[in-house]
Amino acid sequence: MIIERRLTNDQRLATNDQQPTTDLLMTDQELNPAPLAYQNKPFLNSPDGRILRLLSEYSEPLSRFRREQIQDTVVFFGSARIHSHDNASNRLTAVRGNGAKVSIAQQAQDMKRAEAAVDMARYYEDARRLAFLLTKWSTQIPAKRHRFVVTTGGGPGIMEAANLGAHEAGGKTIGLNINLPFEQNPNPYITPSLNFEFHYFFMRKFWFAYLAKALVIFPGGFGTLDELFEILTLAQTEKLAKKIVVVVYGSAYWKKVINFDAMVDAGVISPPDLELFKMSDSPEESLEFLRDGLTKYHLGPQQTKPTGEAALPEIAKTRP
Repeated sequence: MIIERRLTNDQRLATNDQQPTTDLLMTDQELNPAPLAYQNKPFLNSPDGRILRLLSEYSEPLSRFRREQIQDTVVFFGSARIHSHDNASNRLTAVRGNGAKVSIAQQAQDMKRAEAAVDMARYYEDARRLAFLLTKWSTQIPAKRHRFVVTTGGGPGIMEAANLGAHEAGGKTIGLNINLPFEQNPNPYITPSLNFEFHYFFMRKFWFAYLAKALVIFPGGFGTLDELFEILTLAQTEKLAKKIVVVVYGSAYWKKVINFDAMVDAGVISPPDLELFKMSDSPEESLEFLRDGLTKYHLGPQQTKPTGEAALPEIAKTRP
């Protein structure tokens, strides 16, 4: 609403000594309230709002983990491109039928990839089986909070397999998704209340390590290698006060991809560094190693928590 008010000449003289007597027009206009800072989307999405976005990717997951009574996790890593045996077999059948539609060279390349996918599908089935066995065991542990919850990056491939296995065992299972231009959509086997979406890779990495008591590394690419060596580096340097049990699954694959013995021979790592993880080729063997390590390091009497901390997730403590 605009209100016009004309001042008399005498009034002007009283307030403006000997000023010109021209009429002045004073305009008063009511403004709409400015948006609250935490509801200002342009600000929140700007560089200046980055610190709030980072804090949100710490605080919001923490509140959910507390609400869902998650104490700690076992994290499964592996390729998003490894399919179930049925899907890989169907793909191979489809490729075989494309021979008349593509060039000989293209057909040969497609066949090679499809046959490799069928061979790699065994890792999908093993991840599913291991997650099932681990969850069956962990859900029987008497505790106020959920122990050793299967956690993945939330996407397809090995991530889907592990979430599926835990889901089939009747346990909670966590998916820590990331915004990517391809590959990364939440798989349907994540517990809905534990389905997370991150913008920042390093905040997602933080949550992988924050609650983890064990890590299972299935065959994968750059991302899997990144996660493997990050955790091994933390363990090697004793940066974390807690003990993380590490299984590297699929010796045939990993021995072709990484020559750990050559690293020892070259002196860039020490022989005891090879004891930071265990190579395994069966879900049952992996479960035995995980169960023994988790029991020894995280279920013993010395691990009993004060009752006042019962609602809090386990914190990934660092050494002073």
